Amino acid sequence: KLAVASSVLINLGLLGIFKYTDFLIGAFNTVTGKGVPLLNLALPIGISFYTFQTMSYTIDVYRGKAGVQTSIIAFGAYVSMFPQLIAGPIVRYSTIAGELTGRKETLAGFSEGAVLFAAGLGKKVLFANQLGQIWNEIIHIVPEQRSVLMVWIGIFAFGMQIYFDFSGYSDMALGLGRMFGFHFPENFHYPYESKSITEFWRRWHISLGTWFKEYVYFPLGGSRCKKAGQLRNILIVWLLTGIWHGAGWNFLLWGLYFAAFLLLEKFFLKERLEKCPAFIRWLYAMLAVFMGWVLFAFDDMQAGLLYFRQLFGAAGLSLVNERTLYILFTNLILMAAAAIGATSLPIAFCREHIQKKSLPILEPIFVAAVLLVSTAFLVNAGYNPFLYFRF
Repeated sequence: KLAVASSVLINLGLLGIFKYTDFLIGAFNTVTGKGVPLLNLALPIGISFYTFQTMSYTIDVYRGKAGVQTSIIAFGAYVSMFPQLIAGPIVRYSTIAGELTGRKETLAGFSEGAVLFAAGLGKKVLFANQLGQIWNEIIHIVPEQRSVLMVWIGIFAFGMQIYFDFSGYSDMALGLGRMFGFHFPENFHYPYESKSITEFWRRWHISLGTWFKEYVYFPLGGSRCKKAGQLRNILIVWLLTGIWHGAGWNFLLWGLYFAAFLLLEKFFLKERLEKCPAFIRWLYAMLAVFMGWVLFAFDDMQAGLLYFRQLFGAAGLSLVNERTLYILFTNLILMAAAAIGATSLPIAFCREHIQKKSLPILEPIFVAAVLLVSTAFLVNAGYNPFLYFRF
């Protein structure tokens, strides 16, 4: 118990010092009017991921769900696994314990990993970066010169950017791991096909949701508690989920925002939603998700509130203007491709029309084309943001 407690306290202590100290100092200064200087500590790369992984190791060993690793080299390889160190997924020790010392590299596995890596790179470079430019352009337009349609295009672009960015990094991590004989867990499963917020969070950042469920929600009592206990447990988990994503009030509110939807679905909406047509359930879920992205996107709460009001025409904007039409028509193909690419339709098409017809030559052509085009975009790109710098 002492070993587990020390692991949790040390890891959370390191995470708190580096990630949240300046946030807490800023909050203290705001409340008290003091001028305590910020520490401006550099955030160690990947700290949000490897602290959670090392905690899961000690907890699983204590629970008897994982064996003790006696090799510091093998344990160090687990903690600092370069494919997923920077942007996930969060890999539990028990998932790859056997592969740390007994994995087998194969040509088939390397080939499968290369395809995954190429798909992830394409998601990041060809979709996320291009969609990010749309979002970046719109938020730098003077608010009074926007239109209602423009701000909807903007939040659509941001929501798609963050999906293709994060799922792209995850796919690249899975692909690199597969090349070396590791099998990391899937982190995204077409979340924009969800028909409820509950389903969305079973499909989005699966490794983080699983971690909080295993190490926070269940130990608190999970759904075995009375309603008051379940409400407390969900609020705690989503408060932590929000601030895990970043040290800011908007992330805290973002977590509580989704907690509210999950509680509503759990206690009031579940049966009502099941009676609705599939399209209505999907539309409800996507509206809730993309409204949530407004909270996620804006550190400046006033700017976020203004953007939210503009979405619903409550800020005196016109429905559409000339610049909106220009942005729409110059990016229509990209946005349509992104909307389709975020679903399971492309993979279903490949399985139906390529794999069944035994056209194996198309796969290496696809990989080579994506690598070539992505490299060309990276060489010439002036916009290549790393959204997960805060982790």
